[in-house]
Amino acid sequence: MKKLIYTLLIIIGLTNNSFSAGSGGDSDSTPKTSDYAKAKNLINAAKKYEKKGKIDKAQKRYAKAQKLLLNSNEQKPLQADTLNYLGFTTRKLGDYEGGEEFYLQGLQIEPNHNGINEYLGELYVATNRIDMAKERLEVLKTCNCEEYDELKEIIEGTKKSKY
Repeated sequence: MKKLIYTLLIIIGLTNNSFSAGSGGDSDSTPKTSDYAKAKNLINAAKKYEKKGKIDKAQKRYAKAQKLLLNSNEQKPLQADTLNYLGFTTRKLGDYEGGEEFYLQGLQIEPNHNGINEYLGELYVATNRIDMAKERLEVLKTCNCEEYDELKEIIEGTKKSKY
């Protein structure tokens, strides 16, 4: 009977991770922030640095975010939001061709993704392909969203694109 109780305690302990080697107790119970969430935070910080003209700090955050997003994409492939931010960070780091590839992959998964359509349109403006940017704007026409307004302003030249 003691063996049975002892065996049950070990099984319960193993399923709760409380008997695993090197366990720090409740440290495993706190939820870990995903690489995607960390990358989003870095992108938001980078955008703020960019607005303040602190380009070097922004670039460092975009590079860190890109690494996290690549890892996230490896762990959970074919996520349109991840591909959107991969396109964004890649473009912000100066690789327009690579950024465009990520955007196009994302559009294969979710053709009406507002963020991808806006950012891809901005990339097209930055690379002097206005007709293609207008195609992205046309996709956004019925979304009633800020992505449409922002891309329209950039295409019309009333808003400067920093992308």
